[in-house]
Amino acid sequence: MPRARVDDVGEVPASLVEVLRGLPLADLVAFRGVQDELFRRDAYRWDLWAAADLINGGASDDGFEYFLGWLMAQGRMRWEATLADPDSLADVVEVDAGDLDCEEVLYVAPTAAADEEAFWAALPDKGEYLPPRPAGECFDFDDEQRMRRLLPRLTAIFDDEDAR
Repeated sequence: MPRARVDDVGEVPASLVEVLRGLPLADLVAFRGVQDELFRRDAYRWDLWAAADLINGGASDDGFEYFLGWLMAQGRMRWEATLADPDSLADVVEVDAGDLDCEEVLYVAPTAAADEEAFWAALPDKGEYLPPRPAGECFDFDDEQRMRRLLPRLTAIFDDEDAR
């Protein structure tokens, strides 16, 4: 069965910056607050990090954040589907898709600000938006059995030596 196409996110950050440009500083800070809350409350989880690690062939702290930026740039439907079931990414990603990341989405609000320094100074948490640990049970992403139980479809695509 053919997979749905992963949307190219190359233009998303620039388009968002254009939409946000000219908004009052308080609105830009509020926009960043919504992004941060979506990451903190919904997406900063071990199971989703495992999916990013599998798809991208590894995911450092920053790499996981950039993966979340990519996921956010995919739009609400993909975001919600992935949060409900990280293994559903098997419907849209291909082995040869390259790294799925979009760091620029994380910085659209400060980029749109007339004064970026004032933007960062106005943040209540000064940009420290992630909790100390992801939600859920921490486990070793190199545990193949655990990964196959957690993400069976993604593992079949990305951990299969013949698929590479």
